[in-house]
Amino acid sequence: MGSTIALMTGLTGLRANSRNLEVIGNNIANVNTTAFKGARMLFSTAMSRTTHIGSEPTTDYGGTNPFQVGLGVGIAGTQLDFGQGALQTTGDGRDLAVEGDGFFVVQRGEDRFYTRDGGFRQDAEGNLVSISGERLLGYAVDDGYNIIDGVLTDLNIPLGARAVAESTDYVRVVGNLNASGDLSAGGSTIAFSANGVNGFSVMDGATNPPDAGEMINETSLLTEIEDPEAAGQPMFAEGQVLQINGARRGGATVPVADLTITPTMTVQDMLDFFEQALGVHDTGELNPDGATPGAVALSATGFFTIFGNTGTVNDLEVSNSAVRLLNADGSVDRLPFVTTKTQEATGESIRTTFIVYDSLGQEVAVDLSMVIDSKGDTGTTWRYFLDSGDDTDIDLRLTTGEISFDTSGLLIGDTPVTATLDREGTGAATPLTFSVDFAEGGEQLTALSDDPSSIASTFRNGRPSGTLEDFGIDRDGLISGVFSNGLTRTLGRVVLAKFTNNEGLIEEGSNLFREGPNSGAPAVVTPTSFGTGSIVAGALEQSNVDIGEELTDMIMASTGYSASSRVIQTADELLQQLLLLGR
Repeated sequence: MGSTIALMTGLTGLRANSRNLEVIGNNIANVNTTAFKGARMLFSTAMSRTTHIGSEPTTDYGGTNPFQVGLGVGIAGTQLDFGQGALQTTGDGRDLAVEGDGFFVVQRGEDRFYTRDGGFRQDAEGNLVSISGERLLGYAVDDGYNIIDGVLTDLNIPLGARAVAESTDYVRVVGNLNASGDLSAGGSTIAFSANGVNGFSVMDGATNPPDAGEMINETSLLTEIEDPEAAGQPMFAEGQVLQINGARRGGATVPVADLTITPTMTVQDMLDFFEQALGVHDTGELNPDGATPGAVALSATGFFTIFGNTGTVNDLEVSNSAVRLLNADGSVDRLPFVTTKTQEATGESIRTTFIVYDSLGQEVAVDLSMVIDSKGDTGTTWRYFLDSGDDTDIDLRLTTGEISFDTSGLLIGDTPVTATLDREGTGAATPLTFSVDFAEGGEQLTALSDDPSSIASTFRNGRPSGTLEDFGIDRDGLISGVFSNGLTRTLGRVVLAKFTNNEGLIEEGSNLFREGPNSGAPAVVTPTSFGTGSIVAGALEQSNVDIGEELTDMIMASTGYSASSRVIQTADELLQQLLLLGR
């Protein structure tokens, strides 16, 4: 009967408006929830009771419309509003907001979720996590700090626990070389003899006997050189160590160097050792006094002689005690040579020392010496010498060459020059190769008359080891770490997920969404691509709920609920009247 149907129709209104108040109440409750997306409930008509469906017009009568009476209201469903919320600045670079249509990708155990809430912080292991502990996913970097695209992993920012260094590959040296300085007359000359008068000879029956008229030559074995103090006995024995300790070049002490004697070691091997340990460069040309820089054996006299490079900074001082013969246990066996210096190195020169860094950030000291080589009507020519006591082999020498200046004192020709330094056994990449530039931009090395010469390194790249102190994230999601040594390195990239239908996502609570049957599969891409939007660091997205609109909707729902209850009340009154008729 009609009154009963009216009761049931009013009941559907109560149910629908009550459920609508639940949706509105949830929106209002989350008005301050980060990145909350408001929802709305849609109504639909219930099934109608049809008395007749109507009729079409005829020649005698007009057409009639259907006669239907509705049976109430139904709930069609809810729709989420994924409109952009306002961005609120927080000042904390770990807070992230998406300005666009994308979602952050987070993971809890094996479950993957999507969120717009970017209030991330670091956990005890340095992982970026949400407030409820889900780990933020993105692209990591390899050992060379290059992004590994396409492989999602936890984003880890270990502040204070990650270190980085940068090797040097460029050094700039500027200043002025005194063009009026004295030309060199020659380099140092130091003779090594048995007693200051006599030289050395090999024992009878030597494996490599010298030619007639010679006492010794470069092929003679060290273990067959006769002891000047004990005829028929060798001066050197296998396993002993020839050590240079306390020699000086240009007033600076050269590093200690050892040569372990073997049965096959020759005089030439020892001469090479002297050249390397004392830093005597092969310039490819004669000194002004006609000597060839290097160590030689004077076969006729049995003397060993070292001819040094030109320039006062290359002047050698090798005392008797600076060359020692050590036993295998480290004790001193003897001072095998008497050294006699017959000539000092001369010529305008200057030396500077600068620091470079290897791949581990270890400091490596390099000496640069400049020596005037010639003067002429076209300008001056200078020879540079690069040496390093931190080279891991015995050889101090890195490289040598010439640079020229015109009559205005300006550099002629191309620079820089390249030097290579061994770092074997240090754990660093070897060799360390760097360039030294004498002219770059507005700074350059000159050769003008100004006493004394003055040069210095004004720039060097590379950095010592530094720890991660801070990081920042740009609009493309790129995470850049700032280290204590001033270096900046890429640490990873935040990615965003894009769905075909955001309204198809399933809410999971804690500001998380899960992929739904009607959302489509997520496309995980770099921010700013495929319509995902960009990332704003130091901000959070606010709720997109309009509180005024929600309050208005609440009034409408309340009115609908009251009206539906009045329908039920009226239907009840009619039923009561009907019951009275039956009494």
